[in-house]
Formats: sequence, C-alpha cells, structure tokens
Amino acid sequence: MTRTITGSAQLPAPSRTLRIASVPASHVYVRHLSPVGHADRVLRLPDPRPADGRTVPGGWWPPVMLDPQWIRRHQHQFDVFHIHFGFDAVEPEVLADIVGELRAYGKPLVYTVHDLRNPHQPDPRGHRAQLDVLIPAADALITLTPGAAAEIEKQWGRMPHVLAHPHVVQRRLIEAPRSVEQFVLGVHAKSLRANMDPLPVLEVLAETIRGLPGAVLRIDVHDELFEPGNHWYDPDTGAALIDFGRRPGVDVRVHEYFTDAQLWQYLSSLSASLLPYRFGTHSGWLEACYDLGTAVIAPSCGFYHQQRPCAVFGFDETHFDAESLDRAVRAVYESRAPRADWPSRRAERTELAAAHRRIYEQVLAR
Repeated sequence: MTRTITGSAQLPAPSRTLRIASVPASHVYVRHLSPVGHADRVLRLPDPRPADGRTVPGGWWPPVMLDPQWIRRHQHQFDVFHIHFGFDAVEPEVLADIVGELRAYGKPLVYTVHDLRNPHQPDPRGHRAQLDVLIPAADALITLTPGAAAEIEKQWGRMPHVLAHPHVVQRRLIEAPRSVEQFVLGVHAKSLRANMDPLPVLEVLAETIRGLPGAVLRIDVHDELFEPGNHWYDPDTGAALIDFGRRPGVDVRVHEYFTDAQLWQYLSSLSASLLPYRFGTHSGWLEACYDLGTAVIAPSCGFYHQQRPCAVFGFDETHFDAESLDRAVRAVYESRAPRADWPSRRAERTELAAAHRRIYEQVLAR
C-alpha cells in the first residue's frame, strides 16, 4: 500500500520505546525523522565508529552495523533494523547473511529505497544485485516519490510506503530572508561523482547566460580533482571546467569540501542550482534548495521533479535536450522560486515521525 504524506497527522500515544538500529543514524535525513519539540519514543541507536577509524572518500565511515557479526553481538539492543544507505561496498552475499541473522533473531527489516540507481557507481549491476536482496527481504519498504514506488512495484512486485523527504537545513535558515541581488545560476561539479556530466550542460548554460541581462553562471569544483593520488583525481576534466572562467559572465571557483555552514551559505547565494546528473533517483541537495528558496533545475532522469517543484530539462544516459535546458533556465530567470516555510516543514516532520512509528509497530506485530 502506498502512503504519501499529505494533510494532518497526529503522533500516536506511544506505549513503549522502540529501539531502531538505523543505518545510518547520524545523517540529516534520519535525524529529521524525529518530531520537533516532543518525543515519539523512537530511539535510534548511534552510529558505531569503526575500530580502525577508517573512512571513505568524503570523510564518513562505512556503517559498522552492516555486519552479521555486529547483529549477532548486539541483537538484544534493538527491536527493528532499518537500512537507508551506506551499503555501497557491501557484497550481496553479505547482505543476504545480514537478512539471515535478522530472521534468526526475529528482528524485522525496514528498508527505505533512496536510490534505485547508485549515483556513485557507473555500472548499475552491482547496486541492482544489492536491491535484489534487500527489497524482497524487507518486512516493510519506504521510498520518497510515487514514481520510485511504481518502479519498485514494476521491478519487484512490492509497493512501498511513500513518505516525503524531511527538511535539510535548520529553522533559522528556512526563515532567513534572501539577499540575492542578481541572477546567479550555480553548477557544483563537486568531485565529479559517477552520475555527473557537467561539460555538455555548461556549454549550453554559458551561451544562455549571455542572453540574460545581469545573469552570472557560477561553477564550483573540489580541489581534490587536482591532487595526484586522490581517489577523485581528474585534472583534465578539472582544467576543462576552469577554462569556462574565460567566458563572459562565468565565475569558476576551486575549493575544498564546503562545511555544512558554507554549503548553506553557497546555496543561499544562488538564484538557481542546476543538477548535472545523467542518472540518479532522489536528492537531498534539492531539498536544501527548497528550504532556502533557491530554484532547482533538475534532469529528467530519476524522480527529482516529484520531490519538490522544479524546472526540468532532458538529460539522462542516452540523450541531452539542449533546447529544453535553455528553456528551463529562461523560465527560472523569469519566475520566483518556491520555498519551504517552517510551519509546514515542522508539521511534515510530525507526520513523518508518526508514519515511521506506525510502520515499526506494524512489522513488530507480525
């Protein structure tokens, strides 16, 4: 059964604390599944740190809970195991062992399908093999958009609950006035993860911007593209991105990863942010833009357009519609960006918390 968050929902009066092994727990998406200002008696266990302190590119660490031995040792500490993401490097056979351990101890599995296609992996087969384990095995499925739910039903014959993505930035930023004085269109190439293909998009944008009075195209890229030995080392593409700075109205900036505060400041400085993705499913970046009142120009791949209102252009692994991109930029230039308001975002969190608790209670009652 599909359930989309709409209207008003009240938190149930919880009879007991539910302990959730959430993978992960510290991500902003998961943290904002709890209500504001009162408790729902859903306790999400903190993310254990790896004993060897290892991290992966980007600075976070692989979830320690995604290990059959961890489940065996800690099964008495949680009631429900809830996977969100972080299993990129976990072999399907290990995921199957995790499922087996959970079943052996009578622990329900909930899986939120954030990604039908992993944005970090050029070959979709590995992620598909992981989904082929998790989706059939889960006692309950959640996803973020009706389109993703329909695809899951088509591919695996299971219909998830559809629950919205919660806000990303804090209340004070959602309520902060905007101060952008000119039209600034941003494309953040980050470290050129697998689903990004900014160069053809930027060729069109550089021309479109020239015809829009007062408009600026801002291109950002991480400095690790130019560091030999770095996982993301790609000096040729980095040089091609920097070369756009020679064109009129184009501002290129190379820098380290933004802190959260720097990222929110950056997004708030833009009139619009364009996502140069050839494939993907959903986006937390898009939600942050919605919180801050920054318009989003999203590709036609995935289900970004079903998350929040945004402009769309034709872009996926097989085609690029340059004319639709030009139209999308011009439409955003002439319009006012939609923006979240705190009362709605706060109510949405209350509804999301209630919906998650109901799902946990349902799988525990089976």
